[in-house]
Amino acid sequence: MITPRFECSQTAESVIIKIYCTSVRAGDVEIHVEDTLFTIHINPYFLRLDFSHSIFVDEESTAKYDPSSGYLTVTLTKKLKSQDFSDLDLLARLLAPRQSPLIEVICKEDADVADELVSRTNTLSLEHEELLLGLPGDRPLTTILTQTYGFLNLHSGYFKHVSHTENEVNELGPDAETCPVQERRARRWKHEDEKWDEEHYMADYADDEYIQEFILWKNPRVVANGPFQFTEQENLVLLNLPRKEYLTDARQTKNLYLTLTTILFSYAYETRTTQGDSTPESAWTICSLTPAFSALDSAPLQSPYPPFPYPFSPGSHCMHLFLLGKRTIVRCLLETKFILEHHEVYYVYSKIWLEDFCAWVQASASDDALCEIGAALKNLTVSKGSIGWDLEVLEAATRDVQERDSDSDDESDDEAEVARQL
Repeated sequence: MITPRFECSQTAESVIIKIYCTSVRAGDVEIHVEDTLFTIHINPYFLRLDFSHSIFVDEESTAKYDPSSGYLTVTLTKKLKSQDFSDLDLLARLLAPRQSPLIEVICKEDADVADELVSRTNTLSLEHEELLLGLPGDRPLTTILTQTYGFLNLHSGYFKHVSHTENEVNELGPDAETCPVQERRARRWKHEDEKWDEEHYMADYADDEYIQEFILWKNPRVVANGPFQFTEQENLVLLNLPRKEYLTDARQTKNLYLTLTTILFSYAYETRTTQGDSTPESAWTICSLTPAFSALDSAPLQSPYPPFPYPFSPGSHCMHLFLLGKRTIVRCLLETKFILEHHEVYYVYSKIWLEDFCAWVQASASDDALCEIGAALKNLTVSKGSIGWDLEVLEAATRDVQERDSDSDDESDDEAEVARQL
């Protein structure tokens, strides 16, 4: 069945669903409404939406087709008048599979038993994961040759022939399919240390005029200015995202937020350095800066080398993205997805990460959690001494060289003046 294009809006009393279908015969339309669930079947189209609040059909409800525009407009009545349906523009949230309760709580004693079972299950899961990973100095225990990676470790097989592609950001080489998690992280740390360039950093520190320009730049696409609305093109992409039910425990959810932070960090860096005008190098930049892409490592904050020793830190830009909420974040993810999908090699990272992230942020990300991350980034202070590459020593050496050059220039000017007087 084909999912048609659609859009939703609301009034104080109703929810309005506009569905694009090229032709409609009244006898072919099947509409079903139950509590929060709305389904419609118009061969060959099928649409199933799960709203955040209850709707029903009454004498005010209508279904009208406009052959000139090709839209069927269905109006349904809200169960509670004036109730706000705040997520009508989040298509993945509306299309997400309906979650059914796994445990029916009958009384407080049952609730206590359920909580204890959940606690024991989480404890066993953590112990199992720790056993597989081992201690930091141990070699991880593995029982299979092929490893999984990507969003919630749902993917594999994308790097079987990586040695035959020009994947310059891949830090795992031909072992990408078999490299266990701890080994990925160790290789990433080693690679980060090897690619560190002291002279490059000193040159940027000495001449930072263009860096200051980047710092002052504002991204017009993510500025909070009026009500947010996805474009028609964005909605088409959102409509084709995977429809999965993402069941996560506390550890997995935390890792998703951490990985999301690094993706938005990379997006913020790329958009500032190009001032929103992406280049052929943009895909490489984003993938190089994102550990989940370059090393398939989704726990980036455990690195001894935080991603801050760049010409500037886009942390403030990244912070604003979180504070603006999930819609702005989805827009940034869609832009990143577009950049990667149009690269003949790096499109793979869109497949294993960004498609699921675009859907998950809409359907499952917590607005409160996103705001908390934004607030944490706002208050985050990273000392140069904690980076691990003696940045303060390098900066002091750069200033000494600049002062000596300045003194030398002054002496040359004095000698030239004396020569003219003679």
